[in-house]
Amino acid sequence: MSPIRVGVVGIGWAGQQHLAAYRDLPDVEIVAIAGKEPELLRSLGEQYGASMLFENWENLLEVPDLDAVSIAVPTFLHAPIAIAALKRGLHVLSEKPLARNAVEGEQMVDAARSAGRVLDVVFNHRLRGDIQALGEIIRRGELGRPYYAKASWMRRRGIPLLGSWFTNQEMSGGGPLADIGVHVLDYALHLLGEPRVLSVSAVTYSELGPRGIGGMKRETADQSISEYEVEDFASAFVRLEGGGTLVLETSWAAFRSPDDLIDFSVLGTDGGAELKAVGATKALVGDMHVYRDVDGEIADYQPTAEPGRAHAGVVENFVRTLRDPAQWPANDGSLALKRARVIDACYQSAAEKREVTVE
Repeated sequence: MSPIRVGVVGIGWAGQQHLAAYRDLPDVEIVAIAGKEPELLRSLGEQYGASMLFENWENLLEVPDLDAVSIAVPTFLHAPIAIAALKRGLHVLSEKPLARNAVEGEQMVDAARSAGRVLDVVFNHRLRGDIQALGEIIRRGELGRPYYAKASWMRRRGIPLLGSWFTNQEMSGGGPLADIGVHVLDYALHLLGEPRVLSVSAVTYSELGPRGIGGMKRETADQSISEYEVEDFASAFVRLEGGGTLVLETSWAAFRSPDDLIDFSVLGTDGGAELKAVGATKALVGDMHVYRDVDGEIADYQPTAEPGRAHAGVVENFVRTLRDPAQWPANDGSLALKRARVIDACYQSAAEKREVTVE
């Protein structure tokens, strides 16, 4: 097989995850990298053997014989870079969320369909080993029909880069609901078998961030470019097709346990289950419990799981898809667009203080 030639736009933490994942795959060549920090850009170019280094993403897209590009930059740049790349016939792997809103997301999906190319989004938490294990239990029917679920990602002090693009509404599209809440929405709906979302009733609060409370101490913007313009906590009541319900919570900052938490709990007609990853991403495998009766007797148990592969798994799946053109039409970003429409509906619901139907 000829090597797949890739470029990576963005050299922060996420971009470096993409670079490391591509490097570890056979028959993949990292050709070009784009980023705004010259010294770091040179260092990464040497580390990953990329000979073409650019400050501007537009120049990277001009590289001849490029097959695909990863986008790991602030959210407001996702749509323009992805659309330009797709129009040039490149496959695209973008960090989440898909875009600032569903309008931009739909433009990206349309571009992928018109170009006949893959548009994928990094929903790496569905690839956690514990979520995969719990998903298999649900698919086997051990819990019967799930009818009520709760899922959250809660932080005590986790506002990324206070005063940066993260907290600027125009550049980010939202706060924790758009940033980490989209992960929660994705893995929850994935676990529940992808039911259609009918409507949402949501609330958002911005109580701590505007007061400078809740920022990550190790990550503070050197020069603030924005006031705090987004929420720091959000909660949504999500009605699902078939009568099911999902309650979603997410926070960047809240007076709660100091340990970040990713969790999921579900009630089914024949059983229930809980997953708690105390420490969130630092907990490679969370605590899981399954609650069932067998012949009228309690038959609870604790499943085990191996750690997932995070970005490495996402990138590997992306490259595998590129190797099989028959899979391209089904990987046009549509699932990520569904997530974006739900997030948009949540923000609309919170702003208008009413339940909103998801289109």
